[in-house]
Amino acid sequence: MKFATILLAIAIAFSATAASATSLSVDLRPAAENPTAPQMGDHLSFHSVIGNEGDTPINALVAWISLVQIDKGKEQPVDLEDWSAHKAVTTTSVPPHGTIQSDWPMRLIQAGHYRVVVSAVSRDGTRLVASPFVDFTVRQKPVVESQRVLPVALGIPMLIGVGMLWRRRRH
Repeated sequence: MKFATILLAIAIAFSATAASATSLSVDLRPAAENPTAPQMGDHLSFHSVIGNEGDTPINALVAWISLVQIDKGKEQPVDLEDWSAHKAVTTTSVPPHGTIQSDWPMRLIQAGHYRVVVSAVSRDGTRLVASPFVDFTVRQKPVVESQRVLPVALGIPMLIGVGMLWRRRRH
């Protein structure tokens, strides 16, 4: 009888653990206010909803954002050190049928093609749950902007010319 009780307790614990992993969902979407053609220096934001679709709480949830460069020949994970200060969300418990929402701001620092994903795990879970991918492209920011260069390109020669004329008239 004691052995059967132990087996039953193990089965209940295993089913609760498996249920918490399968009842966890993660959705990720770009924010509506994101620029349509982002370039270096712009800011993007992504919104995630992490849900507990089960009937038991999910305990000790950790969710984090990952960024991967997907340019041909440059496929690699990106260190978010310079891209985002908001890298993870934690909570002690997500109630049954409850959700946790988070925004993930990001400053674009390098041109290229990227893929972002939010992943989540719980202390009791048996697997990682990931959101659908969101792909985006960052355009190279022009290094030379004509509005800034033209005044300097015209102004410096004019100043030199005026200085030379003024100097000749003094002598």
